[in-house]
Amino acid sequence: MSARQLSFLGGLLSLVLIASPATDAADAVQLVSHIRREPLGSSALATAGYSKRRHILEIEFWNGAIYRYLDVPPSVYRDFVSAESKTHFYDTNIKGNYRSLRLHPARSTRETN
Repeated sequence: MSARQLSFLGGLLSLVLIASPATDAADAVQLVSHIRREPLGSSALATAGYSKRRHILEIEFWNGAIYRYLDVPPSVYRDFVSAESKTHFYDTNIKGNYRSLRLHPARSTRETN
């Protein structure tokens, strides 16, 4: 991630440097969210939150993965939370259409059993 990108995200992020010789520079920054997420009542998507000021959408999946989508218009967020099938709306209107950052990886099957 470039210094310019970090500067852009700096208003909403706390950066934690992870010191480990086994990680490269891309893995050395962990993003911590300050966007409040609300339950979605979806079979695949657990929670979602939106920053009106920054146009950032965060989605947490039931498997534990959390993704942040950048430059998402407010109308897309409104349509998403009011969609009958949030998973279908996500698949057709959000996934692959906006730049994204993974904030948290999915849990392994060992962690969930």
